Amino acid sequence: MIVEPIDLTPVERRVWRAFPTGTPVDLRDGTDDAPERGDTWAAGRTVRAWVLRKLLLSPPVDGEIAALRVVGARVTGALNLQYAAVDHPITLRGCHFEETPVLYGARFRQVNLSESYLPGLDAATLRVDGVLRLTDCRVPGQIRLGGARLSGVLFLERARLGQEDGQEEALHLNHSVLEDDVWGPGLEARGEVRLNGASVAGVVNLEGAVLRNPGGRAFDGENLTAGSDVNATRARFEGEVSVRGATIPGLLVFTQARLSHPAGCALRTTSAAIGEVWLRDGRVEGTVNMLRGRFGLLHVPPGALDGEVWLDGLTYESLTPRLPAKARIAMLERDAEGYVPHAYEQLTAAYRQAGDDRAARNVMLAKQRRYRATRPWYARLWGYLQDVTVGYGFRPVWAAGWLAGLLLAGAAAFGTRPPDPLKPGEHPPFNALFYTLDLLLPIIDFGQEKAFKPVGGYQWLAYGLIITGWVLATTIAAGITRTLRRQ
Repeated sequence: MIVEPIDLTPVERRVWRAFPTGTPVDLRDGTDDAPERGDTWAAGRTVRAWVLRKLLLSPPVDGEIAALRVVGARVTGALNLQYAAVDHPITLRGCHFEETPVLYGARFRQVNLSESYLPGLDAATLRVDGVLRLTDCRVPGQIRLGGARLSGVLFLERARLGQEDGQEEALHLNHSVLEDDVWGPGLEARGEVRLNGASVAGVVNLEGAVLRNPGGRAFDGENLTAGSDVNATRARFEGEVSVRGATIPGLLVFTQARLSHPAGCALRTTSAAIGEVWLRDGRVEGTVNMLRGRFGLLHVPPGALDGEVWLDGLTYESLTPRLPAKARIAMLERDAEGYVPHAYEQLTAAYRQAGDDRAARNVMLAKQRRYRATRPWYARLWGYLQDVTVGYGFRPVWAAGWLAGLLLAGAAAFGTRPPDPLKPGEHPPFNALFYTLDLLLPIIDFGQEKAFKPVGGYQWLAYGLIITGWVLATTIAAGITRTLRRQ
């Protein structure tokens, strides 16, 4: 039998006697039950922290399942359970804590602090065999859960963390191990939310959450390992969102979300391995760093990215929604590193994977044009020539058009005034069409060029056709070689 202290107040005695059987004690009086204003509650709702500590550290009662279940209490003093091992479920719902509870290194069966007001929560390396509920809590200070291990869900839905002027951290979950979900729809945090190096076996749900840390990092998920998805549908982030080095086999969802960090990096997925990244109807204001990211699917609609991008080393199997190459090339041209060959090659591979060879050719043509801008002036001249004539080998029809036009022009000119034969009486009949072909095509000999010699301006026309023919032949050969190399 638990020995009852003699110096308990009436309300504390009520809590003490309810504990052995887990009977709930509801201290709300219906006048002003908002936990944030708990410092104004009457003395009849006050429970000293040392009383709760003594209860929780008491031995179990034979034949009963003890549990602490209190609603609407004002807890005075510091509830210090550092390194404690508590076998009883704890429910302190809708309570007002005057001081930050200290649960550092403690082990619990289950903890429910829903709807409560806490100045902060010092619970690093905490162990909970069940769930930890902070639903609808108001915590202006820091929640420190670094290195914690939870067998159940961490509930944070609609919790409000941090102060209006912000702070360095609102929630610290670095290197924690959660064997279920992090459930935080509607979470509001002013200050950084950190899951650096955390392991979450289930889902990280931040649907509709609002995380604000302007000028800093709003969400730190670097090296996060998730068992399934990270869902931030309709969420709002002011400050950087980082999942650098994270492993997310399912979805990273920013559908209808807004990420804003205009002065810096708004979204960082560097070296992350993610199944699918969704930005449908979302918007990112600021730089997007996807260096060396590895995605199965990347859904980025037009206008979703507002600032510079870093794309070198980014790989993805599919890119949606399906857009013309011109729309996607515009994003590549905003790369902060300038000309990034890999970004063009990856986009080309995505179009080929989708069976759109025309778009793939357009991307490779854009790559050559972007590369040309990085070359010296004399190299750019050759590039312009290849571009105009055969589109760097990606527009072979252009070469046919040039040849046809020059062939018609030459045939018309030489047909009007045929050149004189080199050896009168020893020449084939003159044919203006095949004479022009002989001039244009260096590897074909119809016997016309060797038999006739133009003079005057026609001689210069013949020289021009010969030079043009060699240039066209060289650029066509270069284009064919490039195509064969790609294949």
